[in-house]
Amino acid sequence: MYSKDEAAHLRQQFWISFGQYMKPVPSVTGYPVNWINYKTGVKNIYFKMDVTNKSAIISIQLAHQDAGIRSLIFNQFEEFKLMFTNTMNEPWDWIENTTDEYGKTISLISTSLDGVNIYNQQHWPQLISFFKPRLILLDEFWDNVKPVFEDLI
Repeated sequence: MYSKDEAAHLRQQFWISFGQYMKPVPSVTGYPVNWINYKTGVKNIYFKMDVTNKSAIISIQLAHQDAGIRSLIFNQFEEFKLMFTNTMNEPWDWIENTTDEYGKTISLISTSLDGVNIYNQQHWPQLISFFKPRLILLDEFWDNVKPVFEDLI
């Protein structure tokens, strides 16, 4: 078992390692991108990655406070569901109303990998192999649909 500081250090080291691994990978537009803190450029739409001692998740979070607007954004994403699934080459989970770790209602489009542990460095290659292709494909998908969401909000 790790102390709180050791656990925080391991988490930080994983994300630093992942960031260094992804740094040479350009966005679909050819520009450098901060993959760890991906900026969608549209308020209240976030690409998030998280790892615990049991699983990893990558997601699109729709966090608009107004339920009607969040639903409108989610419905617009659903209009692109076939394109999204074809781009990602796998089905993701689509949840219109759920809560985040702070108890805030959000919409969530996500996929996860079970049986991995961020505190086990032997799992890091598996985690990187999970995140990297999905993040690159999210960037590709987003490049195609971002203008619709910029105009929507």
